[in-house]
Amino acid sequence: MANHGSDRETDSNTRLYNPYQDLNMQVPVSTLYKLPTSPEFLFSEESIHQRRSWGENLTFYTGTAYIAGSVSGAAVGFFSAVRNFEQGDTLKLKVNRILNSSGHSGRSWGNRVGIVGLIYAGMESGIVAATDRDDVWSSVAAGLGTGAICRAARGVRSAAVAGALGGLAAGAAVAGKQALKRYVPI
Repeated sequence: MANHGSDRETDSNTRLYNPYQDLNMQVPVSTLYKLPTSPEFLFSEESIHQRRSWGENLTFYTGTAYIAGSVSGAAVGFFSAVRNFEQGDTLKLKVNRILNSSGHSGRSWGNRVGIVGLIYAGMESGIVAATDRDDVWSSVAAGLGTGAICRAARGVRSAAVAGALGGLAAGAAVAGKQALKRYVPI
């Protein structure tokens, strides 16, 4: 960072930024920018809650679930295509079979798992908005509700089992996240 003179205020919530610092050039102090070191909020009430908004949750969970489902589906499609190779297939035909199978399975799995992420994000945001608490139990309740909704068309017993599995999966994910925060220095 550049040495800032006494004509600038020293504020603990900002830092000076020099866009030319990696170019090893002498730059006048007037080109430095004061950047905040903490997130900026429009209203002071927003700074109290350290969580994502419902829109950010929706985007994050849906996108993450879609990508994870697509990659998993593509892997399943790859192994399915390799398993279905025939004796007289040329290399071009094998590659075509792999691409078609991976693409089809990846899209299908991505859409299915993305919808689960969408439902989970909506449930979690709704629960957090209703209870005004963002804790492990909110995530577990959202997982329970998501599992139940995803399997509701197959009957009450299937919905109850899927809800229990969804609650356990959400609880395990939150516990794993807490363990990573605590024991892995990032």
